[in-house]
Amino acid sequence: MHVRVALFAMLSFLSPRRRASQDFEFSSLFSLVRRGSGPRLDGAHRSGTSVPESSGKLVPVSHMKALIKGRLWGVADFDFGATVGTGKFGRVRVLQIKESRDRTPMAIKIMQKAKVIQLKQVEHVMAERQILAMVEHPFIISLLTTFQDETRLFMLLEYVNGGELFSYLRKEGRLPDDSARFYAGEIILAFSYLHSMSIVYRDLKPENLLIDCEGHTKITDFGFAKAVPDRTWTLCGTPEYLAPEIIQSKGHGKPVDWWALGILLFEMLAGYPPFYDDNPFGIYQKVLAGKIEFPRHFDVKAKDLIKRLLTNECGKRIGCLKSGAEDLKKHKWFKGMDWDLLLNRTIAPPFIPSVKSADDTTMFDKYPESMESSAPAIPAQDQALFEGFSAELP
Repeated sequence: MHVRVALFAMLSFLSPRRRASQDFEFSSLFSLVRRGSGPRLDGAHRSGTSVPESSGKLVPVSHMKALIKGRLWGVADFDFGATVGTGKFGRVRVLQIKESRDRTPMAIKIMQKAKVIQLKQVEHVMAERQILAMVEHPFIISLLTTFQDETRLFMLLEYVNGGELFSYLRKEGRLPDDSARFYAGEIILAFSYLHSMSIVYRDLKPENLLIDCEGHTKITDFGFAKAVPDRTWTLCGTPEYLAPEIIQSKGHGKPVDWWALGILLFEMLAGYPPFYDDNPFGIYQKVLAGKIEFPRHFDVKAKDLIKRLLTNECGKRIGCLKSGAEDLKKHKWFKGMDWDLLLNRTIAPPFIPSVKSADDTTMFDKYPESMESSAPAIPAQDQALFEGFSAELP
């Protein structure tokens, strides 16, 4: 397979566009597909032994859960702030609890039921809610509660105010090995946790990786995540990140996440993905051909790891062998990484977003505001499709 490394392709992936995830011909539930001049991306970079503290003040998730737990919530209970993302079903906004002295900011996904049904995404929406209610990990977005009205679904989440890895990567062009190693390491820990629960994520890309005010990663958008004890056959994801077994409809499971990590690692180090074409079918042909062209600046150890991740035969892919993710952790490119310190968030991140407060939204693009209140009504019998969405979280 040939990789387009000409100036046109490089500029295409350095432009401020976001790639939509797809489910057959459909886009993902809340892949934030945006266009614009882009957010402000000032921040502190690691140079030496210390990183300045952000003034954004990381709010513990336990504190947010304590604020929310024990009652039913509705739209009238919140003061709504800026929109920080939009998608085919609605938008994501920042909010605070109304008439409360505690002004902790949170994020809310507002989804139109009619569009969820129209795009045949009910199963994915309900699965996302179920999976996020189950998981708890320092590098995965936390769900606080869910509720609904006649026309809309609401998912209340922790607000991660440092923006997307996508925006940071596009500003930098490409990342040095130490930075890419840090982000890849946090993702490995998150995926190892999900896989231990038989959950496959299936939508890794820089657009779905948020950076918190301390510089750590938060995986978001679980619209394609699924509990998969063995294999599943749904064709979904982002074309540049799809594993061969998904494209060939052979049935897929946890190995697709490690393939996607290989794509992400290449993109972080090169500034563009290894398989690129003007249309998805061209990308799929190149993925199946399996030829990777590495830029000259690539470290030999990084190339070896990427080749092992981008092995077309999923049973031979690193991360999928007998030792699982331990093989990744022990790879020579990660030599010197203290995985316990990384999990405990005590390794200094390579980039600290310059946010001034917990509710700072300057790291995100600006959007026209809406509550999606014009969402069309759905037939009464269709309300049953969302039964259980508003159940109290464990």
